[in-house]
Amino acid sequence: MSNWRIKLSLLLNYFVFAILLNSVGTVILQVQNNYGVSASEASVLEAFKDLSIAVASFLIASSVTRIGYRRSMALALAFVAAACLLMPQVPGFLMTRLLFAATGVGFALIKVSVYATIGLITDDSREHVSFMNFLESFFMIGVLTGYFIFSAFVDDRHPGSTDWLDVYYLLAGIALTALLLLLSTPIDESKVKPSSGKSLPEEMAEMIKLAVRPVVLVFILSAFTYVLIEQGIMSWLPTYNSRILHLPTTLSIQMTSILAASTAAGRFLAGLALRRFAWFGILAACLLSAAALVLLALPLASAVPATPATGWADAPPAAFVFPLIGLFIAPIYPAINSVILSTLPARQHGPMSGLIVVFSALGGTTGSIITGTVFEAYGGQTAFYFSLLPITLLLLALFGFNRMQKGGRKPQPTGVISEP
Repeated sequence: MSNWRIKLSLLLNYFVFAILLNSVGTVILQVQNNYGVSASEASVLEAFKDLSIAVASFLIASSVTRIGYRRSMALALAFVAAACLLMPQVPGFLMTRLLFAATGVGFALIKVSVYATIGLITDDSREHVSFMNFLESFFMIGVLTGYFIFSAFVDDRHPGSTDWLDVYYLLAGIALTALLLLLSTPIDESKVKPSSGKSLPEEMAEMIKLAVRPVVLVFILSAFTYVLIEQGIMSWLPTYNSRILHLPTTLSIQMTSILAASTAAGRFLAGLALRRFAWFGILAACLLSAAALVLLALPLASAVPATPATGWADAPPAAFVFPLIGLFIAPIYPAINSVILSTLPARQHGPMSGLIVVFSALGGTTGSIITGTVFEAYGGQTAFYFSLLPITLLLLALFGFNRMQKGGRKPQPTGVISEP
């Protein structure tokens, strides 16, 4: 089995869905311009994406080994390619909601399969956490790329134009390319074949039993809260740039790429640091730095000049500073995911990955809806100041998770299959 080719395939699969999933902030702005929906109505796009991820993950996580990781990823790529081809053919807010629902289902299959496959192609917990951070940093490179791809199709002179929907033809082509690479890449899944005699309900019951372990419950709270913070900011940053900082639509989308770039950089640097230092100390320092940045950056928005910016050169400092929060929150998600997965035998990585995806999706939906509601009622600055509350909660949750994880058994090599 050629691990480098498998890793390349996993990275490309993640790249496709990074663009689609995190286009929600751009699309939220565009559907307000194109279809006349309000901010609170537009916020449901996050729910269509994340709730479909949650439901699909719960239904398939315990049975993904029956379907097969490679086959699950192939189905996801084919499904989302078809949805992208339909998007410009049937323009409207309904089709937009259906697209994100389809993307959510596809991502559930992809993420559970990708996370579980990592355990098959890495030899120990250090290699696992390193590749996990690299994978998630590559995800953010996909997000970064997506902002520039979408902005290239947006017409600032005609805000109501739907020509930007042609971007989905390009995205369908990328998905089909990823599908062809995957189909030509064999993956040895013999280590995780389901035990004979176990029914699907019995396997789902095992996943539920896994979820109620105290250390898993605290981990779930941590993952939920992190994604609530990340998606609340990421989904509404284009609207914040446009409505609060008075940037043109194209520039609002492009400057959101700073958040994606800083997040990618943060995960790459964390991948190096986590080889030498304990994960909790690094993540605690990151959260405290993120809170400090919120208090520093948001007041800058009140100093934005009345004359709107026309390009990167005359954009206000607030547009550059606040997105740097990604540098500090970036390492949290891949690090805690790797910690919990490395603690479990390989055969439980599929169900655990399903739980990660379910509660991450619920956190993303909650974060976007709360931010959108507060944004509409009290303004963008108040909506982003609200992030200080979940940042504090996440710090407390990580403290508890660290203590409980230390008190459990030592992590074993990820390729070893044994009873917990």
